[in-house]
Amino acid sequence: MKTYLIIRLETLGNVAMTVPVIASLSRRYPDDRFLVVAKKPLQDMFYGMPNVEYVEARIKQQGDLHRLMRHLRLLHADEVIDLQDRLSTRLLRGYLRLHGCRVHAVHYGRWRKRWLTLKGAKYSDALPTEFDRYREAFRRAGLETDTEFSSLPVNTTAAARVSELFGERKGSWVGVAPFAKSQSNMLPYRVTKQLIMRLAERPGTRVFLFGAGAVECEMLNQWAGLHKQVESVAGRLTLGEELELMRRLDYMICMDSANQHLSSLVGLRAISIWCGTHPKLGFMGWKQHEEDILQHNELACRPCTMHGTNHCRFFNYACKQITAKQIIQHIYE
Repeated sequence: MKTYLIIRLETLGNVAMTVPVIASLSRRYPDDRFLVVAKKPLQDMFYGMPNVEYVEARIKQQGDLHRLMRHLRLLHADEVIDLQDRLSTRLLRGYLRLHGCRVHAVHYGRWRKRWLTLKGAKYSDALPTEFDRYREAFRRAGLETDTEFSSLPVNTTAAARVSELFGERKGSWVGVAPFAKSQSNMLPYRVTKQLIMRLAERPGTRVFLFGAGAVECEMLNQWAGLHKQVESVAGRLTLGEELELMRRLDYMICMDSANQHLSSLVGLRAISIWCGTHPKLGFMGWKQHEEDILQHNELACRPCTMHGTNHCRFFNYACKQITAKQIIQHIYE
């Protein structure tokens, strides 16, 4: 039996993108042990994988990285796979290499992604997906993966809690996740508000709003108060409970954000809206469909960023000029 240490410290969406690949490893190599290291408490993402263990890395102040190094050394990993390849993870894998671990790192392709943002998606070919990059990193470690993952198994405890909170499903249940980390990846608030109200006015439709953080929770609670068929779940559920609620939805409307990838973990169809970023950068959700993407393909300035930004080089945010009517029509089609 070998122990593999998998490092992907952040972010939520990127950690979620490792799940289909790690689930394949868990199934194909049942006698090996896989340790996943990330910053937030995300162990519910790896539910139902008996040989996968989650290690939460608490790096908040000076000295925490050194403590994490010593802790990881005591786990006696045989090989280390770095799926992030940034300064902090390079230090971690360098330290572990000095203590006898074989190390491998993802080829993240930052320069090619940067070049695509300068050249524009209209004049560029699609780059390899993040899933392909992760699979290649594991292949260099001698581990083969497949693409059979479709959904996490049902978390019975979380599912029971969801039933207790929201009852049995009647009619249509729709999720809306209107926020993203950067302004360039979000629709204007007035458009989002119109979209939520239009969805709620459809007979038999119940709308659930997803988000995180104090500001998002406050805004979603205000929007939920505008219609009896709208309910905010931001800050109310654990990650496992959110995933089980998503499993019961008909579809999720989201930005290019973590919720697109969380939807993929439970086989939920995500209607994703891409503003400043572009699917050609390789961040599309696992087994999501191109016809479910809503974006301005004709804009030569897209993508202007890899992960999102808080400014527009032309000061008009033309990529965000998508109306609630267009989104509703896209869903009907």
